[in-house]
Amino acid sequence: MSTEVEFDPDDISTNSSDSPSFIDVVSRRASRRTVIAGSMVGAATFLTLGTAEAALAGPVRKRGPVLGFDPVPLSTADTVSVPEGYTARPFVPWGTPITGSYPAFVPGGNTADDQEQQVGMHHDGMHFFPLGKGRDASRHGLLVVNHEYTDEALLQTGTTTAPPKEAWTAEMVRKSQAAHGVSVIEVKEQAPGEWEVVRGRYNRRVTANTPMSFSGPAAGNPLLRTSVDPEGMKPVGTINNCSHGVTPWGTYLACEENFNGYFRVDAGDYTAEQAALTSRYGVGGDRNNWATNDPRFVVTPEEPHEANRFGWVVEFDPHDPHARPVKRTALGRSKHEGATVYEAPDGRVVVYCGDDQVNEHAYKFVSKEPWRKARARGKSPLDEGTLYVARFNDDGSGDWLPLTHGKNGLTPENGYADQGDVLVKTRLAASTVGATTMDRPEWVTVDPTTEMVYLTLTNNTSSAKVMSGANPRKPNPWGHIVRWKEHRNDHAATSFEWDLFLLAGQGRDSGDGSTIDASDAFGSPDGIWSDADGRIWIQTDGSQPTGANDQMLAANPRKVDADGRPELRRFLTGVVGCEVTGVVTTPDQRTMFVNIQHPGDGAESQWPGVDGITVPRSATVVITKDDGGVIGT
Repeated sequence: MSTEVEFDPDDISTNSSDSPSFIDVVSRRASRRTVIAGSMVGAATFLTLGTAEAALAGPVRKRGPVLGFDPVPLSTADTVSVPEGYTARPFVPWGTPITGSYPAFVPGGNTADDQEQQVGMHHDGMHFFPLGKGRDASRHGLLVVNHEYTDEALLQTGTTTAPPKEAWTAEMVRKSQAAHGVSVIEVKEQAPGEWEVVRGRYNRRVTANTPMSFSGPAAGNPLLRTSVDPEGMKPVGTINNCSHGVTPWGTYLACEENFNGYFRVDAGDYTAEQAALTSRYGVGGDRNNWATNDPRFVVTPEEPHEANRFGWVVEFDPHDPHARPVKRTALGRSKHEGATVYEAPDGRVVVYCGDDQVNEHAYKFVSKEPWRKARARGKSPLDEGTLYVARFNDDGSGDWLPLTHGKNGLTPENGYADQGDVLVKTRLAASTVGATTMDRPEWVTVDPTTEMVYLTLTNNTSSAKVMSGANPRKPNPWGHIVRWKEHRNDHAATSFEWDLFLLAGQGRDSGDGSTIDASDAFGSPDGIWSDADGRIWIQTDGSQPTGANDQMLAANPRKVDADGRPELRRFLTGVVGCEVTGVVTTPDQRTMFVNIQHPGDGAESQWPGVDGITVPRSATVVITKDDGGVIGT
């Protein structure tokens, strides 16, 4: 059975380079393995990491059963479904009052000032920071939640009808900007599975109007300067925060993804440099009508740089509600899906990032020195180091190519004046050094039991995608997951070995090239997270087989069949029109938090339906096992 796949704006490529595409590499590697040409399923199976190659995964910790639940079926219902023996409860939906005067949520009736004191819209990546110790560490903490974007109709009117553009006011723009950003929420469990918001001193909103700072090599770069900030050191706000990261020193990393669409680009005589940046990052569209009343979001030849001040990773301390967020420029500028932090054997920190657009790249940053040493000197470990971009070779090896000024063509004669220039122009630099283009690189996770790194590639149906004649996935509407092992399990290494973990789709007998069973069918993998025991949680955002709702599955990489396919079970199905995104557990792994974003998008939904409110609202779901056990077992 085939399923119609909807058009995705992220399938518009802004990369015109001729770097080898990831799918080209896959095709050539299949050929080298003597896969029979034209057999899509055979190629896909060969390309999945099998038992003969299990050595790539390295040693594992022996524990109890990894997946002990019965899978749930695909669903089209307007409810969140979890396995028998589990309970799911909605929590902190959009509009929940968390600070200030704690204004109650009124669909379409709250002011901009109200929204600045309420949970933002369209929950995405998140993390749970424990506040207590011992048993209390899993019952009291800070839930930090990203808010990716806004549905202006619901936000402004409480209905599905958006105000006409000519009716927009400065108050409406400010309300929209207040619904973006990040929410820091103190939460506490009152009874098993029942959590409440604590009206405490930690609660905070970070929005599109929060004062921030730049740090790192690009801070003060001419391309970051504006008339309001002539030194290029004081950006304002963060938007379109998708996934996230957490540092070993306890700070939160919010990632700016599709910032480009918030700007209006006026015609005029731009420099070739700025025109190239605007084009490669796809700036323009004014999709939220902010330009009508906020000149900051109007790009002109006289004020061309404001868009360059977005697309960064933003760090702040959730335990300090007065801490000024900092945009860490050493991590590069892209449509950051996430920033997964892992510690190398020598104590340096490594930050893995995907750039979420078709034909873009995967990156990692390696700090200059061990993070404890840097912090002891009063320095940020994220301000000095090397940013790399990935090249996947067709023999299963891979290289991390440094984006360092003066190397690999990143020179003044090629338009890179200094390292700051390289970082502001990260996408252009990646093309210059010959990085591998990929099918919408998104979330990254590291399995702590094996040191394997996993990257979701959501999909790619772009006509601009470079393909080879033997490519088994043309187009690639369903997506896949790649994983790799860094050389000697050193995450600071500059080489790695890679293979495909799975190819998503309708099932390996469907003819779409997928490597999974039809009973586990899914498409558009987006969120991915490994828990402490090595369960790989996979979340979806996009077209699903048979038109079903988005979902979350759990994979067991340790248990593979004769074809090398990992055990896979569907754990959760979302409501109609939603994306399933963001997942974390408490330290004891007995409470799981999952986000449901944009319920009712393109469909009718009344979820979560709390407090008698039937307007669809993004919310977190609290999941517990009825017997009090570890989630997933």
